[in-house]
Amino acid sequence: MIKQIITDTNFLSKKAVLATKDDLSVVTDLQDTLKENAYRGVGLAANMIGVNKRIIVVQIGPMEFPMVNPTITAKSDSYEAEEGCLSLLGKRKATRYQRITVSYVDKNFKSHLDTFTGFTAQIIQHEVDHCEGILI
Repeated sequence: MIKQIITDTNFLSKKAVLATKDDLSVVTDLQDTLKENAYRGVGLAANMIGVNKRIIVVQIGPMEFPMVNPTITAKSDSYEAEEGCLSLLGKRKATRYQRITVSYVDKNFKSHLDTFTGFTAQIIQHEVDHCEGILI
């Protein structure tokens, strides 16, 4: 179901709690909401639709890629990026890393440890920051 994007910075600043299998409907809501906002965004975290759970969806090419309970376990090659956010007006600077490794489970709760680079890594870092209550 398409959800409204939350702009309340007090809510967005709360650290998300771990998701369980009972929260899997949030993945579908995130995917539907990201599709609706694809013209202006490439990722969403659950708190951006009002659910304080550690779930993100990232647009990678033509598909939405969900990650449940993502944690960045390694990062290298920092750079300064300028980013926008569906929940915030304007653009802001953020330190990002060119290469990251992420531990997460998929929507079937199968564990993964994957490495991402470039713009995909940047999107994941932005959304994981949302899970940590960090706003750009």
